[in-house]
Amino acid sequence: MNPSDTLRFAVRAAFSHPLRSSLLVLAMSIGMAAVVILTALGDGMRNYIVGQFVSLGSNLIIVMPGRTETGGLKLGSFATNTPRDLTIEDANSLQRVDHVRRVAPVSAGNTEVAANGRLREVMVIGTTANYIDIRRFSISQGRFLPDEDWNRSGYVAVIGSTLQNELFGDKSPIGQMIRVGDNRLRIIGVLSPAGQGLESNTDELVIVPVATSLAIFNTNTLLHILIETIDRDTIEPVKAKLEQIIRTRHTGELDVTLITQDAVLSTFDRILSATTMGLVGIAAISLVVAGILVMNVMLVAVTQRTAEIGLLKALGASNRSIMHLFITEATLLSLMGTLSGFILGHLGAWSIRLNWPILPAWPPAWAVAAALGVALCSGLVFGVMPAQRAAALDPVLALTGH
Repeated sequence: MNPSDTLRFAVRAAFSHPLRSSLLVLAMSIGMAAVVILTALGDGMRNYIVGQFVSLGSNLIIVMPGRTETGGLKLGSFATNTPRDLTIEDANSLQRVDHVRRVAPVSAGNTEVAANGRLREVMVIGTTANYIDIRRFSISQGRFLPDEDWNRSGYVAVIGSTLQNELFGDKSPIGQMIRVGDNRLRIIGVLSPAGQGLESNTDELVIVPVATSLAIFNTNTLLHILIETIDRDTIEPVKAKLEQIIRTRHTGELDVTLITQDAVLSTFDRILSATTMGLVGIAAISLVVAGILVMNVMLVAVTQRTAEIGLLKALGASNRSIMHLFITEATLLSLMGTLSGFILGHLGAWSIRLNWPILPAWPPAWAVAAALGVALCSGLVFGVMPAQRAAALDPVLALTGH
C-alpha cells in the first residue's frame, strides 16, 4: 500500500465511527487547550508584574523599614517588622547622596473621602512633587503637588480619574474642595487614567503632601522611600552610600532593607516562571491521559475490525502496512484533537484578555510548540501497541472474527 492509500484508509476508518472518534478528539483537544490557556495565564501574570516594575524606571532603589536578613529577596521583604521608623528627615538626608536624581518619601493609608454629598473609602498616598516623575504618572487636568518643604502640611490634593467621575461627574474638579478624613483639601490636579498598579488602582487614589498624610493618619512613619539614580551603573555605589547614611542616623544599625528593581524583577520572574512551568506540567498530564485514551480506543478498534484486518492480509497487505494503517489513524485523530485544542486554547486566552485587559495573556510560543509536540508524540507512541497487535493477528483466524 502506498502512502496515499494508507492515508485514505485511515481517514475512512476514523470517520466510520464518528462517536468514538469525536470523544477521542475531544479528550486530546481539552488537554491541548488546557496547556495553551494555563501557560497564557501564567505568562500573562509574569509579564504584567514585570511590566509594573519596569514602569517605575530602571534606576530605582526602594528603602523599606525593617531589616531582612540572609541573602536574596523574599516576599516577606515587603512587610517587615521595624525597630525604628523611617521618617521625613531620613528621606531628606538621602537627597544629598551623589548620583541621586530624585527622592520621594511615601506614606499611605485608607480613609473616607467626601464631595458633593458623595462618600467613599479610598487609599490616600502622601508624597512629594518628585513622585509623579519616579512613578511615570501624568496629569490630565491641573497640576501635581507643588515642590515645597516636605514638613509643611499643604491642604491640596490630586485625585484619580475614577474618583473625579464618581464625585464630580462631568464638572471640572479643579479648585473644588474635598474632605479627606477630617481635613478639607483643595483639588489641584487629576491623574491621567492608568488602571490597576502594584500598590492600588491608580485611578482611585488621592495624593496629598506627605506631611498632610502623616497628620491625617496621626503617624510619623513612612511606608517607604523611593530613590531614583541618574543611571543603572550608579545603583550599587548609591546603595552603599545610602546604607552608610542610614547607619549613621540610626545609631550604627542598618535597620532598613534596600531593594533594587533588578532584585525584585529577578525574584518575581523566578517565582512566576516556576509557576508557569508547574501549570504546564499539570496540563501536560492531560495530554498523556489523552494519549492513553488513544491507545485504548485503538485497541478496541483492533478487536472490532479483526475480520477487516484478516481480509487485508489475505489480499497481500504486509504486517508493516497494517501497522502503518493503525499508526496513521491514531496520528490523524491526535492531530485533529491537537489542532482543535490549539484553536480552543487561543479562544480561551482571547477571552481572558477581553475580560481582564490589563493581563497580557498570550501563550508563549515555546509552550505551544511543546504542547503540539507532546500531543502528536503521545498519539503516535500510544498508537504503536494497537498497531503491533493488529499486525500480529493470524490472517485465517482474523477472517473468522477470532
